[in-house]
Amino acid sequence: MTEPIVPSIEALLKHPDVSKAVDNVNPELTDRRKNQPPVCDAFAHSVCCLKDASEYVFDVDPEAARQLPDIIGNRVQVVDGCEPPVDPDLVARYSRQRRIGVVFSGGPAPGGHNVIAGLFDAIKRANADSCLFGFLLGPDGIIEGEAVELTRETVDAYRNLGGFTMIRTGRAKIDTPQKMALSRQACKALGLDALVIVGGDDSNTNAAFLAQALFRDSIQVIGVPKTIDGDIQVRDRKGQVLCAMSFGFHTAARAFSENISNLCTDCSSDVKYWHICKVMGRVASHLALEVALQTHANITLIGEDLADYVDKRRIAAAGNKDGIDYTAYGMTLRHLSRMICDGIVRRAAVGKNYGVLVIPEGVLEFINEIQTFIIKLNTIIAEYNETHDTGFHAAFPLLEDKLEYLRRMGRRSREENVLPVWNARDDDLFKDIPAFFQEGLLTERDSHGNFQFSLVETDKIIMGLVRDYLDILKEKGLYKLGIDAGYYRKTMQKAGLDPDFYGPALFADDADCGCLLIKPSIISLKTLKQALVRGAVMGDDDAVPPAVEKIYWKSVPKFKTQTHFYGYDGRGSNPTRFDCNYTYNLGQTVFALVANGVTGQMAAIQNLEKNFDQWTPIGIPIAPLMHLEERKGRLALVIEKSVVDTSSVAFRVVEAMREKWLAAEAGDDNYRRPGPIRFTGKSEEDRPLTLVLNALNGFHKGQPE
Repeated sequence: MTEPIVPSIEALLKHPDVSKAVDNVNPELTDRRKNQPPVCDAFAHSVCCLKDASEYVFDVDPEAARQLPDIIGNRVQVVDGCEPPVDPDLVARYSRQRRIGVVFSGGPAPGGHNVIAGLFDAIKRANADSCLFGFLLGPDGIIEGEAVELTRETVDAYRNLGGFTMIRTGRAKIDTPQKMALSRQACKALGLDALVIVGGDDSNTNAAFLAQALFRDSIQVIGVPKTIDGDIQVRDRKGQVLCAMSFGFHTAARAFSENISNLCTDCSSDVKYWHICKVMGRVASHLALEVALQTHANITLIGEDLADYVDKRRIAAAGNKDGIDYTAYGMTLRHLSRMICDGIVRRAAVGKNYGVLVIPEGVLEFINEIQTFIIKLNTIIAEYNETHDTGFHAAFPLLEDKLEYLRRMGRRSREENVLPVWNARDDDLFKDIPAFFQEGLLTERDSHGNFQFSLVETDKIIMGLVRDYLDILKEKGLYKLGIDAGYYRKTMQKAGLDPDFYGPALFADDADCGCLLIKPSIISLKTLKQALVRGAVMGDDDAVPPAVEKIYWKSVPKFKTQTHFYGYDGRGSNPTRFDCNYTYNLGQTVFALVANGVTGQMAAIQNLEKNFDQWTPIGIPIAPLMHLEERKGRLALVIEKSVVDTSSVAFRVVEAMREKWLAAEAGDDNYRRPGPIRFTGKSEEDRPLTLVLNALNGFHKGQPE
């Protein structure tokens, strides 16, 4: 027999099929890079001009007016294409040679590369000799003067791709006079006409201060709203929507939803797990809301809804005694765990001892008792850092060290009869919290002074309480797994037993869930035998038939969970077509604002909730959006984050569908399969479902306004 010829590895690596298999580039990537996003009508003209939109007015914070005098008077501006004949002077100004810098700030968000691509194309279209520079590794690149000129080859390599890989990103802040001076020096050294900052609320706040600092140098600064959390949404004083959603949100939500939908399929296949899915969203639950719409998960917590919770039973009870129960306002951890347990128990009763629970990352921030602790601990840590040479976490590295410091504060409040931030009652309540959660509440704050919810095992805290209460309900006989009537009859008949004879002794008469429920009094083999004896189906000395014992064990639920966190995977996804189109037009908007000589504006696209032909590029003044807020124990000017509006159509629809999606009844679940993020075919959705629904805010009696 002839021995087969084994090719050398060198020969194998030269084979075209092997080369294709191990190539970094696949057909999908090639298609993405070649895709040319459509542009808004304004950009179909050779020259764009700006029109003030005086109908949009903001409430201006006096401190913002004091600190940002040169840009506080900015107005909302609509970008429009200039119809011929165009003023030659305008054409000359629009098309003059420019040098523009761009920087990514904060965590990545899908679509960032297309902001650069849109800006690059607009620059080169206006003047082929204009240059675009990318500052490396975020704001540190500006401070340190680290920048590279972006060529067409570089930009083309990243078109329509996820990440911020082209120039990387970082979380530094230009928040001191020294950093501001170094930034000015770097911009002037490059001869920049404008600087573009792509980032979240803090980064756009930074953009406003840079615009003010560079105003006298005639260096324009434009911000671009980015965050997968979706918490940058801009409305004016009247509630008119200027920016419905920051870029990256749709892609992250779709990426999370695909994975969570897969878990819905998994749990309904092996019917033994509850999948606990924590999704990003520290101060807002927009992602959780979109995931609920995309997947129809059985239970989805919305933090803003919990914050608005009112216990009407407590209010009524207090009213009967002519009193007021202030604890009736706001959700507690204990009550939240009871709500989750109710859903789990109801599904188990119909034989569904599985499901999917979606929890926003920052849900604990909406729980009153936890928020009180966070505020107090933030203040304690900030005050300590301000008055001592060593930081709080360096001075007290161990949990016990931190707890002892708090205990001393509590004792001092008792002994000296004073009212410090941390009093004896706080200390007593804090002792009741599990040690791992105490440690979580005392973790080091992030660079913005915020409590780092992502470092706290939110799911572990909530599900720990859920497990404890489920054990109590099991002991009371209230947490049972429903038995299919057909399965019961078949099992009994197979053993030669009459199911109708044993049934009254085993099952509750009032079960109205489509399944047979073992009586609450039966919680063990001993109580099972007692029930059978009381039901006169067997004597004291008889053994429980194996078939009956089998039915009993089938009714005992085993609560098993799998935990998942969705965050970094979603923000690194390749963008949806919506985000590709959105960000490319944001880049085009940036150039239109720069070419028309404005500064301190945020590039945005209005009417995102509508069809693409209705999208309107605009510039939003950043300074009027800023208000005083506590950061690191001090008041600072920041852009307010936008949370879920519980009166919005999107939330009201999810609220109305909760019972259906819980599916605590016999029959199939109502899971939705959103499918993967695609760049081919015609079935890809063209915008977030949240925006689709919120576009109906003016819908009344079946007719739009």
